[in-house]
Amino acid sequence: MSGNLDKLKSGLVAAKNLLSDEQFERADEVLALIRERGLETVRLAFADQHGVLRGKTIVADKVDSLFRNGMAMTSTLLLKDTSHRTVFSVWEESQNNGAGELTGAGDVMIVPDPETFRQLPWSPHSGWLLCDVYYKDGRPFPHSPRGILRDAVGRLGQRGLDLVCGLEVEFYVFRVDDPRLEHTDGGMPALPPETSLISHGYQYLTESRYDALEPVADELRRACQKLGMPVRSVEAEFGPSQFEFTFEPDTPMNHADTMMLFRSTVKQVCARMGLHATFMCRPKVDNGMASGWHLHQSLVERASGRNMFMPGEGEDLSPTASAWIAGLLEHAAESCLLTTPTVNGYKRYQPFQLAPDRVQWGRDNKGAMIRALFAQGDRASRIENRVAEPAANPYYYFASQILSGLDGLERGLEAPAPVERPYDNNSQFLPKSLIAAIERFEQSDFYKSAIGEDFVAYLAHIKRAEWNRYLMTVSEWEQKEYFSLF
Repeated sequence: MSGNLDKLKSGLVAAKNLLSDEQFERADEVLALIRERGLETVRLAFADQHGVLRGKTIVADKVDSLFRNGMAMTSTLLLKDTSHRTVFSVWEESQNNGAGELTGAGDVMIVPDPETFRQLPWSPHSGWLLCDVYYKDGRPFPHSPRGILRDAVGRLGQRGLDLVCGLEVEFYVFRVDDPRLEHTDGGMPALPPETSLISHGYQYLTESRYDALEPVADELRRACQKLGMPVRSVEAEFGPSQFEFTFEPDTPMNHADTMMLFRSTVKQVCARMGLHATFMCRPKVDNGMASGWHLHQSLVERASGRNMFMPGEGEDLSPTASAWIAGLLEHAAESCLLTTPTVNGYKRYQPFQLAPDRVQWGRDNKGAMIRALFAQGDRASRIENRVAEPAANPYYYFASQILSGLDGLERGLEAPAPVERPYDNNSQFLPKSLIAAIERFEQSDFYKSAIGEDFVAYLAHIKRAEWNRYLMTVSEWEQKEYFSLF
């Protein structure tokens, strides 16, 4: 072992086995890259419960200390809703936020994963590392998004299977007309910027619309490619100023990390161009439409590399695909808090909008929640789950898919008949609101068993705080409906 590796392994991180030998070797390489490239700072980021990146920035010559002993991080960041308000009392031993471990607003610890190291192309003096969250003594934080996905992937691996997934992500980019930076505009949350279009819409996939968006699309694509993201295509979507990026298939953890970095890249690159990017599902803009996040999924047998979703000779649907679909359908409603975690996301579940509104599957049917793309001899046989909004926490979202599908496999479930008319049948409806999704999640014996009762209580408590604030806000609809009538 080199002297550098000896030094890196001299602290708490090695003593608690928080990084593997291979990760320590990669950490040594990262430190050399930081020196060779003359980086000045490294951003340390972790995904919070909402899939929002938080963290600190450290000067470059102190990064080695992180691989030895991690970095202290304020624990209340794990207890906030989407307005950034702490919604647990940190002066009581709440059992929903880590069994009283976070009482007193003390610190937790973040440890960087050296495999995630990047140099930011829009801030070339800066490196970037994605981190995992632990208690100060090295125990895993039980609600950590990366940890929950890692556990789900491990359970699937015990059956000799790997999930392969591909991403299709829709989002908007607008021109900023007024950033709303007066003192009166600040708050929790702050007032959003006033924006205008960079392109008209509703000329789906026309070259002229893409050409109008191309200057922005090129900057985003180049940044993503420099960061090593496996971009496959860049498209002009239906809505005005709406984009879609798709990505080549990869592992769940790699693609969850990709989604975190992608959203951050898009927002930061656009902001430096005087633009506002949003992954909000249905922005309140005239003539807008909802954005979705479609997740392609297939199962591969580790021993042979065989796609277990590809039908065999004489099969219409492989037994593995049937069971996986059945598991996703059975747990779809109680999974919505993980796939569609915002008030706004439920305004996408509308009929005849190329979005699902019910729990069902169909063959190459874009109105169904699950779109199946199977053919004998087609090694790309897969399903596409169209349920999620692009604001979802990718780690929780992917974990929900693995755990639900795995339950279908373990119980030998069979998929029902596919639908042909997705908006005209008796299938169960998806939850109509965030509170309906919260209640289904709270009642879920499945997630209490698969992830843990404390996690269910923790996440439901945070999302209820978000819902309660929403209820206390008088909407334009209410004002128009009742102010003169009564």
